[in-house]
Amino acid sequence: MTKTKIAVLISGGGTNLQALIDAQKSGIIKSGEIACVISSQPDAYGLTRAKNAGIPTEVVCKRLLNGSQELFEQGIIDVLDRFGIELIVLAGFMSILTENFTSRYPERIINVHPSLIPSFCGKGFYGLRVHEAALEYGVKVTGATVHFVNEIPDGGRIIMQKPVAIRKNDTPESLQKRVMKQAEWKILPLSCEKVSKEIMDAKGKK
Repeated sequence: MTKTKIAVLISGGGTNLQALIDAQKSGIIKSGEIACVISSQPDAYGLTRAKNAGIPTEVVCKRLLNGSQELFEQGIIDVLDRFGIELIVLAGFMSILTENFTSRYPERIINVHPSLIPSFCGKGFYGLRVHEAALEYGVKVTGATVHFVNEIPDGGRIIMQKPVAIRKNDTPESLQKRVMKQAEWKILPLSCEKVSKEIMDAKGKK
């Protein structure tokens, strides 16, 4: 049975990408393989992580396409088609994808969000802002959610969640690090394997 071909979309340092690469090496992800990494930024350190792991990389930068969303999304689609991609993982990908893109890949795009959806999610909630909001609100527990991506920001079906306790002296930065280590880097690879296996099994039944 051929493994599910995965593309990881990044914009920056690629810490979640590294978690996926490590999970593939250790056998946590066994039903899928990362076939390519696509970055929206030419200088993203995640590209170096991919190259170090021997994974092909591509850059599709909206800025270099005169800021055109249509050309940007078409550029990504062209790469996905070329590599025969079956599952798309957004790992710190900082560009919003329109319905024109997401509707092409129903329940084939997954994203990790640094809160327990439906808390602190949706438009404007990304990066440190999520953790700032959790601390401002005074919640005692936060965490991470892996969900399918549709046209609504953070609105797709939930695949996996993991809670993380908030400590009395937490800052947004310390909370961000702990949510990554204790939740994001664990449930993103597990979700990746779960969906990859579902896709692989469905191919086997055809």
